[in-house]
Amino acid sequence: MLLTYIISGFAVGLLVGMTGVGGGSLMTPLLTLFFNVPPAVAVGTDLAFASITKAAGTLTHRLRGTVNWDIVKRLCWGALPAAVLATFALKYFGTLDKQIGQIIRYSIAGSVLLTVVALLFKGKMLNWINTHPERQLRGRPLAIATIVCGAVLGVLVTVSSIGAGAIGATLLVLLYPRLTAAEVAGTDIAYAVPLTAIAAFGHWWLGSINWTLLATLLLGSVPGITLGSWIARSVPERFLRGLLAMTLTGVAAKLIF
Repeated sequence: MLLTYIISGFAVGLLVGMTGVGGGSLMTPLLTLFFNVPPAVAVGTDLAFASITKAAGTLTHRLRGTVNWDIVKRLCWGALPAAVLATFALKYFGTLDKQIGQIIRYSIAGSVLLTVVALLFKGKMLNWINTHPERQLRGRPLAIATIVCGAVLGVLVTVSSIGAGAIGATLLVLLYPRLTAAEVAGTDIAYAVPLTAIAAFGHWWLGSINWTLLATLLLGSVPGITLGSWIARSVPERFLRGLLAMTLTGVAAKLIF
């Protein structure tokens, strides 16, 4: 079973390395559907996994100067308190309760579908924003919208472990269309580090992290992400994102039905 977890971590890491998204969107449903890991434990373990891997990514982006720290602060003002409140809500209602587990399962499915939308329509949404500059938010409204988006992502990530990647990046593109692709990626990863760390700490407090599972996933994912990053240029991004969107749609349908 440990070898299976390592192979699964490698496969997910490979896809994340090639596409830049799909970590939580694939790992959490994979643990829930194929390994029968309870939804709350799958979410908690994936959050711990994400906090470690994203911390390494943030260091790289910081050295490259591709993190907008002002945006990171705004997102954290909304995301971190929301993550704490969501954790207390899970504690109050009971993460191991069967009905709560089903709610978490549906939350995962909903987050996966949002990721699919972000993957498929990100380009069209960005084109619309660029052709309607008068609709772009600026100043105080932009700051408030960023904090609100951070709060929504904070709840989504804490409950389902999904949302900090493709959904967060898409929101950044819509709110800040002048950011370069590298800045979007760096900023998205940077704010996700404290968010996933706090959410993971909350799940540790709730007793919903499998540390052995976490270690085996990391053993597979690190070389997978490295290899995926190397071969990414040789595989058409449009094909990969389409394949990922189809896979996630099937995962969401399986979770729901």
